[in-house]
Amino acid sequence: MALKKLSTYRKKRDFEKTAEPSGDAKVAPAPRPRFVIQKHDATRLHYDLRLEFGGVFKSWAVTKGPSLDPHDKRLAVEVEDHPLDYGDFEGTIPEGEYGGGTVMLWDRGYWDSEDPERGFEKGDLKFTLDGKKLHGSWVLVRMRNDRTGGKRTNWLLIKHRDEFAREGAANDILEADRSVASGRTMAQIAAGKGRAPKPFMLGKTKRMNADAVWHSNRSDSKASPERKLAPKSKPAKVAGRPKQAALRSVASLPDFVPPELCTSVAQPPSGEGWAHEIKFDGYRVQIRVEDGRATLKTRKGLDWTAKFGAIAEEAGKLPDAIIDGEIVALDQDGNPNFSALQAAISAGQTDELIFFAFDLMFVDEFDLRRQPLRERKARLAKLLKASIKGKTPRIRYVEHFESDGEAVLESARKLKLEGIVSKKLDSAYHSGRTESWTKAKTRPGHEVVIGGWKTTNGNFRSLMVGVTQDDHLAYVGIVGTGFGQDTVKEIMPALQAAAADKSPFGGKNAPRKARDVHWVKPELVAEIEFAGFTGDGNVRQASFKGLRQDKPAREVVAEQPVVARKVTKPVARAAATVATGGATVHKTPSRSKSSATVMGVAISKPDKALWPDAGDGELVTKLDLANYLAAVGDWMIVHLKGRPCSIVRAPDGIAGETFFQRHGMQGMSDLLELVKVSGDRKPYLQIDRVEGLIAVAQVAAVELHPWNCAPDAYDVPGRLVFDLDPAPNVAFEAVMAAAKEMRQRLESLGLESFCKTTGGKGLHVVVPLRHGARDRVTWPEAKAFAQGVCQWMANDSPDDYLLNMSKKLRKGKIFLDYLRNDRMSTAVAVLSPRAREGATVSMPVTWAQVKNGLDPKRYTVRTVPALLAKTKAWEGYDDAARSIKPAIKKLTDKL
Repeated sequence: MALKKLSTYRKKRDFEKTAEPSGDAKVAPAPRPRFVIQKHDATRLHYDLRLEFGGVFKSWAVTKGPSLDPHDKRLAVEVEDHPLDYGDFEGTIPEGEYGGGTVMLWDRGYWDSEDPERGFEKGDLKFTLDGKKLHGSWVLVRMRNDRTGGKRTNWLLIKHRDEFAREGAANDILEADRSVASGRTMAQIAAGKGRAPKPFMLGKTKRMNADAVWHSNRSDSKASPERKLAPKSKPAKVAGRPKQAALRSVASLPDFVPPELCTSVAQPPSGEGWAHEIKFDGYRVQIRVEDGRATLKTRKGLDWTAKFGAIAEEAGKLPDAIIDGEIVALDQDGNPNFSALQAAISAGQTDELIFFAFDLMFVDEFDLRRQPLRERKARLAKLLKASIKGKTPRIRYVEHFESDGEAVLESARKLKLEGIVSKKLDSAYHSGRTESWTKAKTRPGHEVVIGGWKTTNGNFRSLMVGVTQDDHLAYVGIVGTGFGQDTVKEIMPALQAAAADKSPFGGKNAPRKARDVHWVKPELVAEIEFAGFTGDGNVRQASFKGLRQDKPAREVVAEQPVVARKVTKPVARAAATVATGGATVHKTPSRSKSSATVMGVAISKPDKALWPDAGDGELVTKLDLANYLAAVGDWMIVHLKGRPCSIVRAPDGIAGETFFQRHGMQGMSDLLELVKVSGDRKPYLQIDRVEGLIAVAQVAAVELHPWNCAPDAYDVPGRLVFDLDPAPNVAFEAVMAAAKEMRQRLESLGLESFCKTTGGKGLHVVVPLRHGARDRVTWPEAKAFAQGVCQWMANDSPDDYLLNMSKKLRKGKIFLDYLRNDRMSTAVAVLSPRAREGATVSMPVTWAQVKNGLDPKRYTVRTVPALLAKTKAWEGYDDAARSIKPAIKKLTDKL
């Protein structure tokens, strides 16, 4: 099959004249699909992107090379499939031959995509790269054929906005201009100088000798045969070594794995299945050990092995592995101290520093990243115990607690630690920021960018700091304490070296130039503690902790401060447990009726009655609502995430006054996103995490009404919602018949639909839409199509249906409401409660359930969690998404 795909590739090349691979070589299997990018100096200089898929390399010529700036849309011309062994090709193609010129292996590694088949088919391929130079999330978007009638297909290569994105002058990735396989420049490759490239596609036990590198100036036209190396002797079996059958093996350890990062939360998760660790106040470092030699790299891949020689020496005793952890300095109480760490590094006295190991990504030839965290940590503990000896080792295992997260946080606060990190025990290791790892701080702390300093009588007085906001450095105030004489001596050389003539600050609050103000380039990052924010967003009582050398200034953005809480006596007991290294942290006793906690979110007045009856004769309280949303949250959040969401609030219960809220208000939880929507100055609410559902329960939000856009694409329709709203005298059986009729009509148009109750007497028919670049329609087009479907039904059965919402005209009929399908229109969310008697819920149902006996009133906040666990409703929802462009044409013919 692969050879058939290579027919075009082979026709274009004469393998008697060029030493490019023909595709006959046997390529070693890999744990993940591989990618390579080759810099190709042919008629025009370009970069060839190749993604392993279906036994070949799918290939694109990227004319200007990849860009890390999300604003750049780089043209990528699709070319013929290439053989997999082309991934080891570096050399020169003879002039006069197809593609003649010098080829460099500019980058290579692994790539992942959730659904590559669909991405290629749709022309909207979203993927992540894990290479030597490129990392993070990308997208290839297929363009429509241009007017020139060209045979080649053009795509756009775009970097997604994530922690690896670089804008403006920071986008200097193309300056990294040496081969990742041989370390050579283009000139050295063209001249045939330097060492042979290290193979990537041929596996660990094969490589090419120096004469096998492909060059056009070779005396013979064929590459020298490959020679097998003596197999590497296997290391002695150590405790913690995994079983090969359960894991993925790799040809070699990657040079670096982009680390998994935490999502900041106000309170830690409190349910089962979470591990809670102390948050260390130090430098995140990754240890890589191969053949008894250890390298230490920062979170951005900088090699800091020389800074921490003693730790690297001890790490060399470990088997081949990649370990995630943090390097810290401990104070006299045994607690991490960032200032002490900075002083030790500055003085070059790092022998007493400790590496706290908390995750194991690779060991020997096995990739553990897809194994659950609990298994990775167990193997890490055994590995360190077997390999690292001594009473005071420099590499130590991080214990964790599986008790209530809030109690562990209180313990950390009592011990004056920075906070805790909470991790899902069944989660795999994912590079980048995830919600499987969260961090909660015990005290307000922040990273800031230094923009200047102030003096008094020529002597240093304070720092002027800011954070990145949009396209400028926003001023957040003065850091005036924490500067001892030694600290000032340490930081002044860095400040003076970064001195600038102009202010780096922008925005409304940017400070003005004064005699005592000295500007610096916005490139130095400081760690601070502070007492909170002022009303205009400046830090209060900020104290300097040290400079950070491991984080670029462009990544420093504003974080919401954590509100400190009082420590109770039961918490002090929990703190003592952590301090003594006990295996258990005692849970706090049940709270009084004045407050409660659900998923780490404090619920005030938990006994406040919101519904007088849930059909079982008992009232439904605010705490009941929070517990319900926690139970259905994982199911529900999929249909809320990335979409603005209005809420109906009932502070005094549904019998009191209710109000509809779409915008953010002062004092709302930081678990809720505030998003900007074009056409409205005020920020809209958005719920992107389950804890956010608990936060809206805290403000007595009894209904949730999201937009129907595609996630994080507010101008793009993501689903259609048809609301079948009957007149009071219409039987529910007629509504079910209408829903099934609408389903049949949509199927005839090529669309699949799903059904849910509304919590009242109606039903919603929901149609998921594809929203890739080729499938997108505008909101007016979506609304017109929905109206057309409803009009089609009403034309055929005018006695049963109507499109006019007038109550006078609706008698005995069902109103087919298509008006939910507009940009800012909303529909009640699936599984949302309703502000109606009985605490009913908008319940997803299967089409088989839409028959006599279906009773919407049986779905309540009390009954739904158990029913949801058994239902198969809405299975295959995402896979059912279709483009409505063909359906629009079919509908036009029917009207």
